[in-house]
Amino acid sequence: MPLDQKKSELAVRFFERCLTHTKGRYARQPFLLRDWQNRHISELFGRVGRDGMRQYSTTYWELPKKNGKSEIAAGVALYGLFIDEEQGAEVYSAAATRDQASIVFKVAAQMVRNQPALLERCRIIDSTKTIVLRDDPSSFYKAISADAGTQDGVNPHMVVFDELHRQKGREFWDVLEYGMATRSQPLMFAITTAGIASESPLCWDHHEYARQVRDGIFRDPSFYPVLYGLDEKEDWTLEGEPARGTKPATGWFKANPGLGDFKRLDLMRKDFQKALRLPAQQSSFRRFHLNEWGQQESRWISLADWDECGVPFNLADLAGKQCFAGLDLSSTKDITALVLLFPIEDLVFAVPYFWIPEEDLHERSIRDKVTYDLWASQGLIHLTPGKAVDYSFVRQTVNDLGKIYEIKELGYDPWNAAQIAIELQADGFTMVPTRQGFISMSAPSKEIERRVLGNKLRHGGNPILRWMMDCTSVAQDAAGNIKPVKPDRGKSSKRIDGIAAMATGFARFIVQPIETQSVYDTRGPLGIW
Repeated sequence: MPLDQKKSELAVRFFERCLTHTKGRYARQPFLLRDWQNRHISELFGRVGRDGMRQYSTTYWELPKKNGKSEIAAGVALYGLFIDEEQGAEVYSAAATRDQASIVFKVAAQMVRNQPALLERCRIIDSTKTIVLRDDPSSFYKAISADAGTQDGVNPHMVVFDELHRQKGREFWDVLEYGMATRSQPLMFAITTAGIASESPLCWDHHEYARQVRDGIFRDPSFYPVLYGLDEKEDWTLEGEPARGTKPATGWFKANPGLGDFKRLDLMRKDFQKALRLPAQQSSFRRFHLNEWGQQESRWISLADWDECGVPFNLADLAGKQCFAGLDLSSTKDITALVLLFPIEDLVFAVPYFWIPEEDLHERSIRDKVTYDLWASQGLIHLTPGKAVDYSFVRQTVNDLGKIYEIKELGYDPWNAAQIAIELQADGFTMVPTRQGFISMSAPSKEIERRVLGNKLRHGGNPILRWMMDCTSVAQDAAGNIKPVKPDRGKSSKRIDGIAAMATGFARFIVQPIETQSVYDTRGPLGIW
């Protein structure tokens, strides 16, 4: 969508000419946006759809402490009240508790008091934490919280949700979001520091979705992600350097765009030294200063390494070849996955197939924020009638594939696959039960690691398999055995069924290896003259 230069400049001018800082050495000075703030504000308010309305309806900002979150949030809320020209606008500062919700409101109220032109246009009611426009009393800005009871009657034009990681359940967020249905250009603006995944499932889901939109796993033109923090494998002890020209920031400066500016580097260094001396302080330093999420299992394989193995190949070239297969059958919600593995010379080619129930497909796509319906329309995922995957379709596909390829063995998790295993055995396939514990899965999981890191796997860039790899974490037992797992132990919309099926297929491949095939089996040698 295009960037409307006038709207972009209007937003920046509002911050810089109408708003001031409220505390410390910058108090009452104009809110002059830093380059990184300018970039995000310009994008958020300047990007428009074909109808001229704001493109983004949800934005998620994740910043470490002391990078000016409250000031940015207050400015956004006041923009929604004074500039958007929404009749009867209801703008809210929301948070899990009243005290937290009041933080952004107090900053906003002081900004208004510091600017006579704004103060003339409104009344500030401190007792109810409300700012009301004089020429349109139905337009107001108010602080509300989850602990104040139900908010079912709200009709928000804009919501600034502060420290989302403190919000335990979804109900408050959902009431505010669904209350926006009649607004012309609503905006949910979440701004937070990293939390603890197991304690902040709502915020963790938004973090993950923001990361996946940023990384191109999902395309969502209505969602604007802003994430500052260290990547999982980056060294948290490196101070690094700030951005200079086209050179990006590194280390602590990468995670903290305000570091060395209004966030003091000397105080961060003191906190760092304390974290080195007191291990109990380390997790807090890494979460609050570097935006590292706490208590989460590490993601298994980086997408950069995975994408290196996405070299396209022609499926027709595999006809008649030998392969091993892994089957992961679904429960009601999960995806059923089958992955064929073709060892050709020193490479293994992975060919996945997926099934999902047809019923409520569109609703599930919206609820899970996963493009099941798009993948189905592209033929990447197969639909079966009803609420659960009909295994007869899976059986038929396996039989059809067996006529094209030489399926040597088919591994499966025996937990819920007894009936289809019997049927496929009767169809002539060699079915091998493969349990999903650490001992059974460790060797095939390490084989996947070895092949991905050595660029010896070929998956053709399948987007569903890519998404599932991004969803996959790795767990380890006391003996050092590993296996792929969901990072949230199955509590969210994440799915790893295709990766589980691949590991099951590799379990058969590595314990009963066949003689790898050569390209010369299907053509003669090439000469150079």
